[in-house]
Amino acid sequence: MNPNAPSRCECCLRPARYCLCALVPHISTCIQLLVIQHPSEHRHALNTARLLVAGVAGAHLLITETLAEGSPWYNLLADPGWQTEILFPGTGVPVVGAAVELARPRRLVLLDGTWRKARKLLHLNPLLQRLPKVALPEGLQSRYRLRKAPQPGALSTLEAGVEALQRIEPATDFSPLLKPFEALIDGQIQAMGQARYQANYQRLAQKPT
Repeated sequence: MNPNAPSRCECCLRPARYCLCALVPHISTCIQLLVIQHPSEHRHALNTARLLVAGVAGAHLLITETLAEGSPWYNLLADPGWQTEILFPGTGVPVVGAAVELARPRRLVLLDGTWRKARKLLHLNPLLQRLPKVALPEGLQSRYRLRKAPQPGALSTLEAGVEALQRIEPATDFSPLLKPFEALIDGQIQAMGQARYQANYQRLAQKPT
């Protein structure tokens, strides 16, 4: 361990002087949110999944590549007493919609990682493959100004979660979850300097309206 390394916040994992926790809201929702994160994403500087989970009451972050049969989360995801859906695009996949009165509680699963790693998570876990899939509508634009979207409509995990939750529970305002995300991006741009940002991310410089 480097004794000269800057201390980090245990919650957002940012350097303590750049901690985002004061901006993270605490929003209750009618569903349970589970984010399954590929292990390689856990310490990523721009990872947004932990900000999403920190801001949603009762949300969970599970860091794993495989769900072992008989493990607690495997059993919970296989429980027919829950309406569990996974947010993942595909041909013929319905757009995630508002919650309706159901006898079963509802759970939404998000996969956190690059598209390649998210697909790998799905491939390695037949249980996840069996879950009903829901998707976001086409034409959405990411606020993630520090990367080029791998495909049209690709969002960060936090953005995808906010969009899905807003469609499931339209009476609740989930937009405060985006505040620490915007601060994260602005902080990285400030750290790299405007000249470098403009040189490397010129096509992404404009925020979507």
